Amino acid sequence: MSVAFEDKCCPPALARERAQALPAPRVFTNGCFDLLHRGHVTYLAQARALGASLIVALNSDASVHRLGKGEDRPVNTLADRMAVIAALASVDLVTWFDADTPLELIVDITPQILVTGGDWPVERIVGGAHVRAHGGEVVSIPFVHQRSTTATLDRIRR
Repeated sequence: MSVAFEDKCCPPALARERAQALPAPRVFTNGCFDLLHRGHVTYLAQARALGASLIVALNSDASVHRLGKGEDRPVNTLADRMAVIAALASVDLVTWFDADTPLELIVDITPQILVTGGDWPVERIVGGAHVRAHGGEVVSIPFVHQRSTTATLDRIRR
C-alpha cells in the first residue's frame, strides 16, 4: 500500500519534469540523510524557507558507500531514506543520484537556489557555477545543531 507522501519520490529521469511543475523559486539540496536526526530536519526546514519548494537528491546506496563513511553504510536503503525524507512537510520532491556528486542532476534541473550544509564553502559547492550562470543563488547554511549520523552510530556501538 502506498501512502501520499511517497508520491513526492521520483527517479532521476523524471526529476526535471517534476521539478518544473513545482513553484519557484525552487531550492535544491542533496545528501545521504542516512539516519535522520535533528540537524537534518532543521537544515531541510531552513533550506525550504529560502524558496517556494524544496527538491532533495539523495546519494544512492553505492554512492554513499564510495564516500568512505564505513563498510556498513548506508544503514538504511535508498528506498527507505527516500520515503523518510519525502514524509517531511518541508520537502516537495525527492530523487537520487548514483554518481559521486549530483552535478548532472543540478544541471538538468537548474534550480534557482542551490543549498548545502555549513561544512561547504560556497565556492566549492558542486553545481554552484552552473546555478549562478543561470541567475541563481548558492547558499551554505550554517549548522544549528552539531549532529551527524557517524557520531550517532559511534555512540550506539560503544
